[in-house]
Amino acid sequence: MNKKVPMRQCVGCGEMKSKKEMMRVLKTAEDGIVLDVTGKKNGRGAYLCISEECLKKARKSKGLERSFKMSIPEEVYDVLEKEFKQIEAK
Repeated sequence: MNKKVPMRQCVGCGEMKSKKEMMRVLKTAEDGIVLDVTGKKNGRGAYLCISEECLKKARKSKGLERSFKMSIPEEVYDVLEKEFKQIEAK
C-alpha cells in the first residue's frame, strides 16, 4: 500500500503541495516567527512554497497573519525574506 503523502496549503499562492516541497514558518510560544527548516519544532506552523514569490504574496494578502491570528511586524517579513534568499541560493 502507498503511504499517504502529507499535503499542506501554501499561505501565499494557496496551492496544495507535499510537505517536503514546502518551507514551514513557525510561531513560537513567545510569539516569535521563525523559519523551521527541520519541520519538527514545536509551535503553530504555516507553510509556504520555497519561492520568494509566495512569501511576497503571503505578505501582501496577510496569509501568515491569518494563520497565526496575530499581526506580524514588517521586520519579521524582512528577516524571512533574507532567510529565504539563503535557502534558494543553496
